[in-house]
Amino acid sequence: MLRVRRRAGVLRTARDEAGRMTLAEHLRELRTRLVRSFLAVAVGMVVAFVFYDRVFKVLTRPYCELPASRRLTGGRDCVLTVTSITGAFTVQLHVAMIVGVILSAPIWLYQLWAFITPGLHRKERRWALIFSGTSGVLFACGSAFGYYSLGRALAFLIGFGSKVGLTPLIAIDRYLSFVTNILLVFGASFEFPLLLVLLNFAGILSARRLAGAWRSIIFGVFVFAAVVTPSQDPLTMSLMAVPMTLLYGVALLVAFAHDRRAARNDLYVGLPDEEASPLVLDPQEDRDAQGDPSVADPGRGGSPKGSLP
Repeated sequence: MLRVRRRAGVLRTARDEAGRMTLAEHLRELRTRLVRSFLAVAVGMVVAFVFYDRVFKVLTRPYCELPASRRLTGGRDCVLTVTSITGAFTVQLHVAMIVGVILSAPIWLYQLWAFITPGLHRKERRWALIFSGTSGVLFACGSAFGYYSLGRALAFLIGFGSKVGLTPLIAIDRYLSFVTNILLVFGASFEFPLLLVLLNFAGILSARRLAGAWRSIIFGVFVFAAVVTPSQDPLTMSLMAVPMTLLYGVALLVAFAHDRRAARNDLYVGLPDEEASPLVLDPQEDRDAQGDPSVADPGRGGSPKGSLP
């Protein structure tokens, strides 16, 4: 199960070759990785507190860049209100938490995968790490695209009231919740192609089936964008649905490349379903074909296992 190592007076535990651990060791490792993740988030929050003024200006820039006639003061000042005495401090904590989670994402993602991957095979572990890195990049790209569309969504929604002389009194906590929802929804939507690729690599969804359902998938993408966007306006919906459709095309190309590679390595590709697959009568030949390292090489003076001398 577990081996205990002692080096320079330090007691260490290590997994066996199969990666097995006791329940107590699993819980201790989970606690350690959670503590590291929380510490990383705390460090990110400290950084956010130090640069709070700059971060706050970045988050409120889409609203402040609206025409003056659509803002509360109607002048150059950009005013967002609070509705309680502790509202400003709560907003600062909210901003610090958002920035802390984003800045520490590489660390807590690594801690998550470091906890999961020991139970996987080497090839599965490699793909898991690749997918985790790709997931972070896609989420960042989606959030950036959501921030880009934020100003257009605000102009579209606030524009309804400006036509009849209504000026919105926007509380900063409501505004930050709206911004957070936009960033999270766009970031999560950009994970859609990665989900398709994972299903293809797992053998659940073939590239041919994925291509055959393109009409339903594109329709579902636009319905999803119409439902989950907080603003629910056609412009923001299109800004989400169009990139998702393009990413679906990229996922389709990756799935076709993977299926083609898998078909080249399949010994029984092209055989009819009603035809029996060829049987390997000699287990020795099967092991040699699979490259079993336990089989001796006859060319080096040894004889294969199970053969006559």
